[in-house]
Amino acid sequence: MALLHTSPVHVPVFDALRDRHHPGLRLRHTVDGELLALARSHGPDAVAGAVRAALAGAAGGGADAVLCTCSTIGAVAERCAGDMGVPVLRVDRPMAAAAAAHRRIAVVAAVDTTLGPTVALIGEELARQEPGAGGRTGERTASDGSAKVRTHLAEGAWERFEAGDHDGYLDAVAAAVDAVRDADVIVLAQVSMAAAAARTTTSVPVLSSPRPGLAAAARVVAAGAAAIEGWTPAAAVRTAVRDNAAR
Repeated sequence: MALLHTSPVHVPVFDALRDRHHPGLRLRHTVDGELLALARSHGPDAVAGAVRAALAGAAGGGADAVLCTCSTIGAVAERCAGDMGVPVLRVDRPMAAAAAAHRRIAVVAAVDTTLGPTVALIGEELARQEPGAGGRTGERTASDGSAKVRTHLAEGAWERFEAGDHDGYLDAVAAAVDAVRDADVIVLAQVSMAAAAARTTTSVPVLSSPRPGLAAAARVVAAGAAAIEGWTPAAAVRTAVRDNAAR
């Protein structure tokens, strides 16, 4: 499996998950920090060409699937899948599908440009589960008013991340999570935030993307792209969510 990251800090995270849950799975990492920087300054759609080139590079060398671990460019990566010749998955879709089972959903991000793509993704999963969900950003409400998504920015967290203050970053994210009210589930929008879940005190379930995202991609690799008739990211997600719920 090839993984496309926008930060080198993600490499040991996924290596550790592989060692613990998917021994024997071969991972090849590609890191391109410029993708996130460009997406933040010009918007995710503006970097479609660069994302396509990065995915092609990641897919080269015989990869059976590519997992994009950046939530900001995840939707762009999925749209480029048809050009790659192998399945391309975004790491946060299984997390979004799990969140969509709840009525009140809070999304916490350290980068503001991640909020829109994450809310849109959860909206897709809400629509899949409850056809008719509307809206694209900010707050998404299902057609019957049963599910809402609200966003929260962890102020000052990303500056600490960029400064290399890993503990300070996770503490800032955890504080933002603990400040959330009126939510049935809290979504950590970025892979880099996952470890903050262990630092929270909230009683609300906190979801992160690395483990379920890698599990979905590993399942695709194990089955082989040719063995999955009509493969789509949603099909892989439904299997991952079902299996995770059974554990």
